[in-house]
Amino acid sequence: MSALPPPGPPQPPEEPGPPPPYNAAPPPPNPYQPYAPGYGPGGVPQWAPDHPQATTVLLLGILGMAVCQVIAPFAWVKGSRVKKEIDAAGGQYGGRSQVQIGYVLGIVGTVLLGLSVVGVVFYIIIVVVAVSTGA
Repeated sequence: MSALPPPGPPQPPEEPGPPPPYNAAPPPPNPYQPYAPGYGPGGVPQWAPDHPQATTVLLLGILGMAVCQVIAPFAWVKGSRVKKEIDAAGGQYGGRSQVQIGYVLGIVGTVLLGLSVVGVVFYIIIVVVAVSTGA
């Protein structure tokens, strides 16, 4: 058997007390549901808007890798500047991941541009040497 006490007679419902005065202080915040950083009232996430140049850096990085590697150094320089602005804004701007991707693509594209320039110069040297020796 269970150890529950036998039910007693039904209790009458409690009468509501007087309404609170109009100048009553608001109830204290619930300590068990504090607002987390990045969350607004009601627990709804609130994201910071992207930096105005975040998409530009990403597009420059992609175009610098895929189409024209001369654009890649611009993505690298602009990405570095925009990353510093986002970090200095203290959470006012988002889009750091877009800028980071464009920045890295700019670095890789610049390295590929440098390698291709070195390859073209090396090829020209070989052609000049071959022509001058009469091969």
